[in-house]
Amino acid sequence: MNKQKRTEIFTRLRDDNPHPTTELKYSSPFELLVAVTLSAQATDVGVNKATDKLFPVANTPQAIYDLGEEGLKEYIKTIGLYNSKAKNVIAACRMLLDKHNGKVPDNREDLEALPGVGRKTANVVLNTAFGQPTMAVDTHIFRVANRTRIAPGKNVLEVEKKLLKFVPETFLIDAHHWLILHGRYVCVARKPKCGACIIEDLCEYKHKTSDE
Repeated sequence: MNKQKRTEIFTRLRDDNPHPTTELKYSSPFELLVAVTLSAQATDVGVNKATDKLFPVANTPQAIYDLGEEGLKEYIKTIGLYNSKAKNVIAACRMLLDKHNGKVPDNREDLEALPGVGRKTANVVLNTAFGQPTMAVDTHIFRVANRTRIAPGKNVLEVEKKLLKFVPETFLIDAHHWLILHGRYVCVARKPKCGACIIEDLCEYKHKTSDE
């Protein structure tokens, strides 16, 4: 895929949704960090239901740490892997308090040092909370990047690096949100809705459907 085609793809995605953001509910970098940590192998809807109850009660590292693992589990037990997630979130809160004065760091190294925070979670926080041009490649972005041929790659890191290289700079801040939403609602896994896709004529997927 050439630069001109990529530019047109992201121009259309931007025109369709000028201010995309995560579907996770949050009001601070810390709330976002917790929500993204909880979202692994879970839906944003499911995470939001849990945090709607949790955050009014505890939404700072100290407040969640004070709940303790068992107390936190009561709020997140509807989410998959909640035992290990509770352990990681409490440990991350302790580290934020001990090493960062309760503030979420705005750099990859310190974020990835937090329990339960991998590269993808760090990328989401850096991009969404701090406005950095990172690319958090989840299953949706991996699928869309390969299917459309915007940035094909054999693994998540390869796709991430290609997107950072090939996505025109003017679109980098919002690109990961556009691609996630496109994969979640249009370029879905089993049967993409090609007939309803605003970039169908630019996409290089060989097995397009006529579904709307």
